[in-house]
Amino acid sequence: MSSPPLIAKPEEIDSSEKRGNHTVSIIGCGQNGVLHAYLLAEAGFKVMCVDADQTVVSLLSKGKVPFLKREMEAKLRNHVRTGSLRATNDTKAAVSQSDVIVVTVPVKVDEKRKADYSKIENACKQVGSSLQHGSLVIVASIMGFGATEGMIKETLENTSGLKAGTDFGLAYSPAGVLNTQTGDSLLSQERIVAGTDKSSLNAASTILETATKNRVKKAQNIKTAELAVLLEIMQRDVNVALANELAILCEKAGADYLDLDGLLNVSERPKLSLPVLANSDIQREPYLLLENAEDLGMKLRMLTVAREINEETAKHAVNLTKDALRNCGKTLRRARVSLLGISQTQNAKGAPKKILKELAKLLEAKGAKVGLYDPYYSDNELGDIKGAFKKTLSDAVENADCVMILSGHDQFKRLNLKKLKALMKMPAAIVDFEGIIEVDKVEKEGFIYRGLGRGVWTK
Repeated sequence: MSSPPLIAKPEEIDSSEKRGNHTVSIIGCGQNGVLHAYLLAEAGFKVMCVDADQTVVSLLSKGKVPFLKREMEAKLRNHVRTGSLRATNDTKAAVSQSDVIVVTVPVKVDEKRKADYSKIENACKQVGSSLQHGSLVIVASIMGFGATEGMIKETLENTSGLKAGTDFGLAYSPAGVLNTQTGDSLLSQERIVAGTDKSSLNAASTILETATKNRVKKAQNIKTAELAVLLEIMQRDVNVALANELAILCEKAGADYLDLDGLLNVSERPKLSLPVLANSDIQREPYLLLENAEDLGMKLRMLTVAREINEETAKHAVNLTKDALRNCGKTLRRARVSLLGISQTQNAKGAPKKILKELAKLLEAKGAKVGLYDPYYSDNELGDIKGAFKKTLSDAVENADCVMILSGHDQFKRLNLKKLKALMKMPAAIVDFEGIIEVDKVEKEGFIYRGLGRGVWTK
């Protein structure tokens, strides 16, 4: 079987000028897609960002991306200005002009916790209808094992009339778990790459190594690569579940989880994970693996329990807040609670919208009035999340009975407690889910403190 005449032989893209002769389409402009677009544009490729949402396209056309750090957004805006990066909602037109197509549309998980591949399948139908002979398709979304060479490959072949490995290349290289707002995570990440054939594998590896300036791990086959990514996520989810459970134990025992790691003397022991309100890196991926296992007649018990523990964190957050307010002589009913930090930063994990929505819903069900603030978001970027969005930190905390810190933004690390005390309705509470506030300083200013895993409060 002959291989498709793919680009990406090292000598064909060994300079920025040569890379400028090739166009890459990014299908799906969420965080994963925009980060790939940024890296490929920085490497010198011409990039077409494709998304069905015209609002997203309009923002990208102006170089505006709400979840990016400002310095990265400025570079993206420069690529838009020079014409090396464009945005469109016309998938067919973009694919017909592209040598490489990177699919970053995520697999959704429905209310029944079942994988929903409909959006990525529809995207592949559009890609296939305009796929050119010799093009390379790289699937950069995390998939259930078997999906790439099953649904993805079949959809592309059926709609294009071409054969993977013969007429076009097909590779799998997910970005993995994105936990920062910058391209640093992708630059430093050692990517797993697999292909339907050797030519596809080598071409995808060359492109990704060029864009990230980092070596890749070549998998023997796509299904093995899919499984490896899912198992890594499972391990992380289980580690976080252990941390969250131990954190609650520390709260009850009057100990500080943050002090534990340095005191444990188990040789060659892996570092403890930090407890988090919500495992913001991992939201849907474990359910792909759980469903795959069920299809094989197996229940992954440890992952199931880990999911249950991690999904209880929102309820625990409400209980901590309720306890803090009780010690202020207040109740959740009619209390003003401000949620600070809903986006991710380079050094901090923000609560994902799913958890934020659940947290706001739980608080409001108890009668609380919820306010929201984040330095990187505006109210029209929150979708259907309830709560009154505030434009400034001062507006968010004014007359509040409690603030809940959900993300470790620098602005929150530098909170002026005296100013906070003047603005809030004292006695008031600070509930810290990032471990960024010093307990003694908070209590010295007269606040009631509660923190995830930090059972060292005295009031």
